[in-house]
Amino acid sequence: MKVVFLDRDGVINKYPGDTKYVTSLKEFKFLPQVKKAISKLYKRGFKIFIISNQAGVGKGIFSQAALNRITKEMLKKIIAAGGRIEGVYYCTHRKEDNCSCRKPRAGLIEKVKKGYSFDLKKAFFIGDTIRDVSTARLAGCKSILVLSGKEKLSNRKNWQLQPDFVFRNLLEAAGFLIK
Repeated sequence: MKVVFLDRDGVINKYPGDTKYVTSLKEFKFLPQVKKAISKLYKRGFKIFIISNQAGVGKGIFSQAALNRITKEMLKKIIAAGGRIEGVYYCTHRKEDNCSCRKPRAGLIEKVKKGYSFDLKKAFFIGDTIRDVSTARLAGCKSILVLSGKEKLSNRKNWQLQPDFVFRNLLEAAGFLIK
């Protein structure tokens, strides 16, 4: 089974900015070519999972119901574009809750692993932060950093970890994985 984990904000949708959250459907904007990228991966046999911290729920900034509405609409639009997300896993805890599911910890990936049979060493985690790279490393999968969200190539000298691969966006990363 070919598996790809995707972060959400900055990979699938426009990064809201540091300490900001996508709190409503109105604020959720797909990044260019993302639906096409997910469709290509899906059509090539990849199982795609979203792994995302959404602490705004735990902080009371937006509700679980709002997060569910955003997710439902996102999935509907991905399906309409010919793609499919196998599962969506959110950590809604705050950092100070010290849970095992909040990235950079690998708890959400471990949760996926319990329900599916695949080799983590052959899986990829695509994210837009060094925290995502760290999550991939802890889980034992390969890391792909995309520059469509928080992280910028100009910061590379300050990265505590180097990703296995770097691409401008999800479509470029998908093209690499398909080859």
